[in-house]
This record gives sequence, structure tokens and C-alpha cells, in this order.
Amino acid sequence: MACLWHRPYRDAGDAGQGVGGDRRSVCAVSPGGSAHPDRPLTGIAFKVTSVVAFVAMSSTIKAAGPLPAGEVVFFRSFFAMLPIMAFLALRGDLAKAFHTARPFSHVARGCVGVTAMGLGFYALARLPLPEAITLNYAQPLLVVVFSAIILRETIRVYRWSAVVVGLLGVFIIAWPKLTLFGGAGSFGGDEAAGVIAALAAAGASALAMILVRSLVHTEKTGTIVLWFSLSATVLSLVTIPFGWSALTAGQAALLVCAGICGGIGQLLMTEGYRHAEASVVAPFEYTSMIFGIAVGYLLFGDVPTLHMLVGGAIVVGAGLFIILRERQLGIERAKAREAAPPQ
Repeated sequence: MACLWHRPYRDAGDAGQGVGGDRRSVCAVSPGGSAHPDRPLTGIAFKVTSVVAFVAMSSTIKAAGPLPAGEVVFFRSFFAMLPIMAFLALRGDLAKAFHTARPFSHVARGCVGVTAMGLGFYALARLPLPEAITLNYAQPLLVVVFSAIILRETIRVYRWSAVVVGLLGVFIIAWPKLTLFGGAGSFGGDEAAGVIAALAAAGASALAMILVRSLVHTEKTGTIVLWFSLSATVLSLVTIPFGWSALTAGQAALLVCAGICGGIGQLLMTEGYRHAEASVVAPFEYTSMIFGIAVGYLLFGDVPTLHMLVGGAIVVGAGLFIILRERQLGIERAKAREAAPPQ
């Protein structure tokens, strides 16, 4: 069916692979399609390359300097459509991707996703790159929480334990920025506001994923992706009255590159999940932490703190546990179906 990030999907509201890195798949693989889930090295290579593209996207946005979030969302969404639409056109799916029976569901999802994207970009401008990326790892943890609350899914003690441990890691990363004592990181400062925005972005992005769960039952992945990019572009224009900045040629070029990198990253990620199982490919998403540390240090002079490294390791460990647990549960469900007597 669909090549989505993590069964049954990984289509979020855009505080993704690197902050604001929309982790949506673009293709829908038909039962007789060209998916090759037995090529793990190929899948991993595509996944890691997509991570590089998303980190490049975040880096170019950060390099453009503090700009109105709505303005950044516009460039990110509009120019991401170029590689996505080209890909869909080459597959002969572009016209079909525009057709939907649920436009209002797409718009609702778009509103939540744009909120997540804007908050993520706001945080990216105010936090060191590694911390902005790592705080976004709260997103899959919150998906588990929202799945239990909104979708009434049964979440057992193992995954709840991983969520609690992972959120503890997030707290370790965030606490130095949120301290009530004076200093550069005092509450109310830019970095504190960035942390709050990053966590709010993770929450909004997780909620967007929950909305996507309902969409994937009736909509093709290309439709979901294209409608989100379109709605994000239109919704971002609503922020013009609140003030957009006059861009220099360099800033405009960086933002255009960011959008194109985001679109290319989605395509590469899609290919990764076409060539290998999600449980094989998904853990390599956390290589974004390594790339984020390297790029942050080389380009922006961001030195990772002990809190960030310890908290990040805890969050990554919790996320990996959830992925592996989901894989185990999937295997158990498959065995149960095979063992069930015919009706």
C-alpha cells in the first residue's frame, strides 16, 4: 500500500528530520508495484541520504537568520512542491494526486501541520542546531500518547515505560534553557522561547500524524503530500499582514534551497522504505543527531552540551525501543493471523 515512515505511516506536520523536515512519503506502492523490501543496504542508503537532505534544509534555514516563521513556511512548502510534483508527473500520478473526497480533512491537517512547521522554524532560529533536532525526537513519543488518548489504542507497559524514559531525556535537554535563575539561558530568553516552541512543534506534529492516520485509509500518499504542501503554501500567505521581511538575495537563495532540499529529502526517504522494511530503515533517522552536531559545529560554532548529549542518548534509546517493540508486535500479530482458523 503506502510507503510511509513507520507502519502505518510517518506523515507528520513538519518538525521532522531536522526541524521542519517533513517526513512524508510521496509514493504509494501498489500490490504489484516496484517495492523491493529485501534490499536493506539500498534502503538504508536512501534513508541516510534523506537525513542529509533534511539536515541541509534545516541548516540553510538557520543560515538565513531569524525571519518570520510564516515566510519561512511559504518558501519551505512552495519550493518543496517542485521536486515532488516532478516525481509524481514522471510516475503519471500528478493529476490523480489532486483529486480527493476529503478536502476539509486535508485542510484541518494542514492547519495543524503548518502550526508545527512554524513553531519548528521559530525554534530553529533560536537554538543550536543539534538541540533543535534532538528536541524534535519527542515527536514519536507524543504520538504514542495521542494514540492512546485520541484513538483509544492499547498501549502496554513496555511502550509507556519507553515514553516516560524518553520524555525524561527531553527534560534533561530542555531544563538548562528553562531555568528560573539568571543568566543567558534564563526563562523568557530567546533560547527558552526556542525550547518551548520546539516542544510545542513536536506536540503539534504528533497531532498531525494522528490526523493523517484517518486520511491514509481513503487517500493515496501522493494526495496527502501534495494537499499538505498546497495548504501550507496558502496558509502561510495569511501571515503576510503580520509582517514579512524583505529578503536579501542570499536569504532568498537559502530559503529556496531549503524548500528544494525538503522535497528531495521526502523522495529519498520514500525510496528507502520501498527497498527495506520500516523496522530496518527507521532507526537510521537518528543519524540526524550526528549530522546535526557536525554541521552545527562546523557552520555555526554550536558545541553540544553534556545535557544535550545525555538527554539525546536517552531519547534516541527510547525511540529505538519503541520501533523495535512495534516490530515485535507486528510479528506477533502476523503469527496470530496465520494461526487463526479460517472463518
